[in-house]
Amino acid sequence: MARVSYGRAVARLAERDPDRLAIVCDGEEIRIGDLDRRANRMARAYAERGVKAGSFVTLGLPNGIELMVACLAVWKLGAVPNPVSARLPDAERAGIIDRADPALVVGATAESVPGRIALPAGFAPDPGLRDAPLPDCVAPHERALASGGSTGAPKLIVAMNPAEYDPEAPSAIFRARRAVIVSGPLYHAVPFSAAWQGLFGGALIVLLPRFDASRCLEQVERYRVDRAHFVPTMMLRIWRLPEAERKSRDLSSLEFVMTGGAPCPAWLMREWIEWLGPEVMHEAFGPSERIGGTFITGSEWLDHPGSVGKPIGAGQIQILDPETGVELPVGRMGEIYMMPAGGAGSTYRYVGAEARATADGWESVGDMGYLDADGYLYLGDRRSDMILSGGRNIYPAEVEAAVEAHPAVLSCAVIGLPDEDLGQRVHAIVESDRRETEAALEADLRAHLTERLVIYKLPRSFEFVDAPLRDDAGKVRRSALRQSRLSP
Repeated sequence: MARVSYGRAVARLAERDPDRLAIVCDGEEIRIGDLDRRANRMARAYAERGVKAGSFVTLGLPNGIELMVACLAVWKLGAVPNPVSARLPDAERAGIIDRADPALVVGATAESVPGRIALPAGFAPDPGLRDAPLPDCVAPHERALASGGSTGAPKLIVAMNPAEYDPEAPSAIFRARRAVIVSGPLYHAVPFSAAWQGLFGGALIVLLPRFDASRCLEQVERYRVDRAHFVPTMMLRIWRLPEAERKSRDLSSLEFVMTGGAPCPAWLMREWIEWLGPEVMHEAFGPSERIGGTFITGSEWLDHPGSVGKPIGAGQIQILDPETGVELPVGRMGEIYMMPAGGAGSTYRYVGAEARATADGWESVGDMGYLDADGYLYLGDRRSDMILSGGRNIYPAEVEAAVEAHPAVLSCAVIGLPDEDLGQRVHAIVESDRRETEAALEADLRAHLTERLVIYKLPRSFEFVDAPLRDDAGKVRRSALRQSRLSP
């Protein structure tokens, strides 16, 4: 069977079994035939407002069936979806819209995006519009994800692959047999791919409007989910559930659980391997630019604890000295550079930024890491997040992992702040729900960390907050946290 457009992939499923349940989200559900018809009608509404093949359409909707319908409608016109957070401040959204120059903004009022054609959340097309199939059309780019808003200079990552699905070669990572739970926001790469690749493959999409650890396990049990993708923050919050609650759930349907999106603390990965089994747990690493990636099974991880695996397919990785650009030997931490199988420029293009690349086309997004003698990759942090204290390099993720191993900690972000003596000091921002004095909790954390970190990596200062430090995709904006603490 030949490759088909994303719109046609859904239409074929609808033709075969229109009453099959396709998506469930927070008590709402839709069958595949209804999804296809709703998207056809919505596509005609978008076309009336100027969307055509090749147009960008910015989608500022929360996780839900409305967003899935909107995205499919965009593809049916051969246009390119640009999903963004529905909670973006107007100024940050405006920066992304300036880059995308979309034909339509969905999920915004006309007043909030002056000069643009907009449709608010909850928009319903004219019921007089036909819901019959549209002429088949392939979008030239699968998606245009936004990135970099925390620096004040947003950019778009435009995928070079067209919006086509190959039924004979489904994604090995995102192929679910029965149901996939999508626990992260669809404006991030992995949740987006998990939802759509799962749907195209005929699986039920169990979409969470927002992540809740208890609700997540309940949904896995209820819908007999076999595939799940969690960022480490989600894994930590599930692990922090009362043991009796966690173990009371029947998770025997799970066949494949993958983590990624941020370095997973080794202790947490080990706990999950012991809980669900090494044949179930997996970890992956790779930027949204798709310039390369790695993958590791739970069994491999036990032989290479802390690794994120070996390169996938024909992609290549090398570790270069961030200052000299010289390739580093095994075991030396440096900047990760990648080359995709199709060569430089084959997987994406930026709008609003320039790639960080060597003269011969190897690219980096700023991640640090090293390779062991067997070719397995181990991650550090983003180059820009590294703390230089007293002449020593300190990687925030390592300190954060040690802090988050304490049972009172829900999340942690570690940044470097100016220090007259050391240049930078390690500052830990900690989210905790433990009810005691901050002094007592700090003393407890210091004792806990002294057993896990060499002395120069220990935080010199602590700050306690009661709000999550990572977003729904498990990302932490260390640069924004640092800047807010440096501002007068």
